[in-house]
Amino acid sequence: MPDAVRYADEPDLGVDEFVDVLRRSTLAERRPVDDRGRIARMLEHADIRLCAREPGGRLIGVARALTDFAYCCYLSDLAVDAAWQRRGIGRELIRRTQALAGPETLLLLLAAPKAMSYYPHIGLTRSERAFTLDRR
Repeated sequence: MPDAVRYADEPDLGVDEFVDVLRRSTLAERRPVDDRGRIARMLEHADIRLCAREPGGRLIGVARALTDFAYCCYLSDLAVDAAWQRRGIGRELIRRTQALAGPETLLLLLAAPKAMSYYPHIGLTRSERAFTLDRR
């Protein structure tokens, strides 16, 4: 983890910055980045908007999560700028997200196809117990 990267929960994270980092990662491929209203609702209703910023202040990573701060935490977005990947930023965002959610919370996420090998590599356990109901 680079010492110069600054991490903070940012409840007022803006749509433009969020979309920009989604585009600089691979996550924009699976998010409604052209629908500003929907992105705004995604940010507004998140409980955690943990940001990683480079020394100049540019957003280089984000973990957006929904949690009850007692039992479970759904990490709905984990995006790291492709130029900053493989430096421990994603791992640190996950660690700090769970710390914010609380030590008694189970952190869960749905992996992007390209990230299926990443999560076990950093210590997450693959689950065969999840179910989904697709969007309309």
